[in-house]
Amino acid sequence: MTKSPKSRQPNGASTIFLGKDGRWHGYVSVGVKDDGSPDRRHVSRKTRPEITKAVRDLEKQRDSTGVRKVGQTWTVETWLTHWVENIAAPNVGENTIDGYRVAVYHHLIPGLGAHRLEKLEPEHLERFYQKMQANGSAAGTAHQAHRTANTALNEAVRRRHLTANPASIAKAPKVEEDEVEPYTLEEIQHLLLEAGKHRNHARWVIALALGLRQGEALGLKWDDVHFEEGVLVVRRGRLRPRYKHGCGNKCGRKPGYCPQKINTRRETKDTKTRAGKRSIGVPEQLLTLLRRHKEDQDRERTLARDLWVEKGYVFTSPTGEPLNPNTDHHRWKDLLKAAGVREGRLHDARHTAATVLLILGVPEAVVDRIMGWEPGKSARMRRRYQHLTGTVLQQTAAKVGALLWGPTPSTPASASGSPVSGPSQAPVPADPTVYVARLGEHLIPFLHREHAEAVAVQWGADHPNHAAAAEEWGREKWEDKGPGGARAIRDKMPDRRIVHHAHAVYLSCGDRLNTGRDAQWSVMAWEFETDLYTDLPVRWHTIRRPGQEVEAQVRGTDPDAVSRAYAEACAQAVDRTKDPGKYGDTMVLL
Repeated sequence: MTKSPKSRQPNGASTIFLGKDGRWHGYVSVGVKDDGSPDRRHVSRKTRPEITKAVRDLEKQRDSTGVRKVGQTWTVETWLTHWVENIAAPNVGENTIDGYRVAVYHHLIPGLGAHRLEKLEPEHLERFYQKMQANGSAAGTAHQAHRTANTALNEAVRRRHLTANPASIAKAPKVEEDEVEPYTLEEIQHLLLEAGKHRNHARWVIALALGLRQGEALGLKWDDVHFEEGVLVVRRGRLRPRYKHGCGNKCGRKPGYCPQKINTRRETKDTKTRAGKRSIGVPEQLLTLLRRHKEDQDRERTLARDLWVEKGYVFTSPTGEPLNPNTDHHRWKDLLKAAGVREGRLHDARHTAATVLLILGVPEAVVDRIMGWEPGKSARMRRRYQHLTGTVLQQTAAKVGALLWGPTPSTPASASGSPVSGPSQAPVPADPTVYVARLGEHLIPFLHREHAEAVAVQWGADHPNHAAAAEEWGREKWEDKGPGGARAIRDKMPDRRIVHHAHAVYLSCGDRLNTGRDAQWSVMAWEFETDLYTDLPVRWHTIRRPGQEVEAQVRGTDPDAVSRAYAEACAQAVDRTKDPGKYGDTMVLL
């Protein structure tokens, strides 16, 4: 009798058998190992039906989502530590990795680190988020921990250390984003009035007028400011310093407070996106302010002598070092308190600038360029940063009314406390003629001849030693040769008002220096005369000249306010001569 050959399973097929230990065992092929040998997983059960079900479940998992890769048995702590230091750190920016490390080391590892990675469940994460908030963490902090965990576990899935990401299943902490209220015209004026009393006045004007991010403003260098073209170029952002001990950790303080601390991080980095590197047109008033700021910085450089470190930054410490973002943040908070303006983030100034662009009706493509938003994300960013203020709603209502019932005689006045309104010029029709008032060195375009002639007559009366006349230009000539190119052409008279000035200079002993002219005087000024004009009731500041003298300057449209501010400015100037260090005058020439 011929014995039949023993049957065997084909290569790669699953195997089930009863072992000598009395238990049923199964082996399932799920792939190959790193060395090329078959990767067969083992399961064991008491009965044959149980082992059959376990083998089929493992086969189903293999054929659908894949089976966890063989190798190190990860815990949540070991995986998060490996991910943040060896995977994330070399591939993300400095600020991003700072956020990851805070979430990993301060929250996720203390709360979840003991779990085996493959045993982590969505419910573990959800209970952890609730516990964070119960212990006092903000919803935003819990949400940041969730995003970090989701990113780290996605990488674990991609590398087959997990078959599914529990963080993508868990319900994220609910974050209710508060609607940002942009600063009003009155608040902006109070802020700028107070900023004029301190160093780096232009820093806050740039934030409110152009909407630059904090890092972008502090990373500006003078090479980025093109005065002739009236353009500012954003190329880089200032990074927060990170320090280590220079004393061998002997001082007993945190690294940032070590007397011999060493900065381990570069000062700036390039903009993160192509859209972030951009050119922005600068108002003439701000250009004038930047020129004065450059002069003040030149005086500080002379006073600092050998202590000055020349790095070319626009905004610096009294010795030329770039400003620390943390110090800049506290200066903003101090400015809000001194100006009597409601509490707010420094980033709210960016929301204010974006809302002004909405009020002015600036085209969306131009808004995206000014704010540095990427095309794919710009619509979402505009919804986030441009707020529907009372002025916007009034303008929209006026347009609807004009469409349904015809144009009204006048537009509604801006509500008190609304953000700064747009220019007075109306949209210019395609008229081929431009009437230009030539006022000394000023060229002012008008839609109507009578306006150009009236301005020429009044300005000429205020400035008898300068030529003033009205000229007729072609539109193409104005757009080609006029200052500012094809900018809006006025359809009404510009603003003209009396501006009151006050001035005094004090010696180091506190005595006033006889300058040979009146302490207070008044002039007629137009809005295009940026060196003389101000629309504020009063603005004043004190500056130190190269040497020992301190100068007090005041100007404004309210004579009583100017007189009161003059007394305050003189008192500060005298105090500044006697206590220079209080005002950042670190060295005084003898």
